[in-house]
Amino acid sequence: MNMLLTGDHAVAYGVKLVKVEVIAAYPITPQTPIYEKLSDLTISGELNARMIRVESEQSAMAACMGASLAGARVFTATASQGLAMMHELLHFAAGDRLPIVMVNVNRSIAAPWSFWSDQTDSLSQRDTGWVQIYSENNQEALDNLIQAYRVAEEVLLPVMVVIEAFLISHTTEPVEMPDPQQVDRYLPPYSGQYRLDVNDPRTIGSTTTQEQYREFRYKMQRDMETVKGVVEKADREFKEIFNRGYGLVEEYQCHDAQMVLVTSGTIAGTARDVVDELRGKGKSVGLVKIRLFRPFPGERIRQALSGASKIAVLDRNVSLGHGGIFCQEVKAALANVVGHAPVFGFLAGVGGCDVSPALLEEVVEYMEKHTQPKEDYIWVR
Repeated sequence: MNMLLTGDHAVAYGVKLVKVEVIAAYPITPQTPIYEKLSDLTISGELNARMIRVESEQSAMAACMGASLAGARVFTATASQGLAMMHELLHFAAGDRLPIVMVNVNRSIAAPWSFWSDQTDSLSQRDTGWVQIYSENNQEALDNLIQAYRVAEEVLLPVMVVIEAFLISHTTEPVEMPDPQQVDRYLPPYSGQYRLDVNDPRTIGSTTTQEQYREFRYKMQRDMETVKGVVEKADREFKEIFNRGYGLVEEYQCHDAQMVLVTSGTIAGTARDVVDELRGKGKSVGLVKIRLFRPFPGERIRQALSGASKIAVLDRNVSLGHGGIFCQEVKAALANVVGHAPVFGFLAGVGGCDVSPALLEEVVEYMEKHTQPKEDYIWVR
């Protein structure tokens, strides 16, 4: 069944499909329509879930943690300053190995105050131990949410599904709604292996010695490395049932591409059209779209870029003092590859500015004119 949905409402229907049992969230633009739609679905009886109305985003994550420790399938959503307020508890949720799924609607971080799309909010949480999956459009937002629960509940790590403010959250697109029975087959009911139980008392998140702490971190890192395989398996099985799949990264027209654009999120959709346009003009251009950011799929990136002569990474974010964050990660992944292609870092769409086909064509023209980037990062306006 196809429905015309905004990205926020697609997420809400995804929460209904996976039969979340507890929802705790605090409204914040542009995430609020997710919370409103979930309220409608619970009031109408379409979704049998307990909604906890909290006083802040930190309280929302605390409530999710408590519910998850009790064995419930939980959900929350936030954006921008709300995610920043959650920061302390994001570490707790990951360290306690709780399979919480959260949708973050990318919005610029203040100050100055802004409401538009910028990935810096989610990327600033990259070291908290959360898996991060980025969405290109409304359909992928829905599908990523469903897959996120498969991943989280298998590896016992929280997952953040990322969509972009307004470009996805408030834009209406046709979305193919999965059959509920097929979703049930893909995602069985959650039964927490480790949870609070008065008949089986245990301590969670207690103080440790140095050696114990190191062992916990070792195991988290080891299990985070398995996430890539789990995401690939979850995506492959999803495709077998629903005829849609995304992989860790997407390679588009890369088989013979000399110049490759690397990006994520909504820019990838525009870039795909630009690649087709430039291919029609005889230019050897390809696209690599990064879907999984944490853990970073370095091996897949190296494979995808192995034939490129020049690489352009487009970032809708900025690590102040160091440039684009995806570009940093790509450079790190290629660091030990002898003679790898030069990497051009472009800051495009920061603060929600439009990334048009013409702008992407300018990026390609810049690469054509330069054998090496003149700067570590290049602002494009």
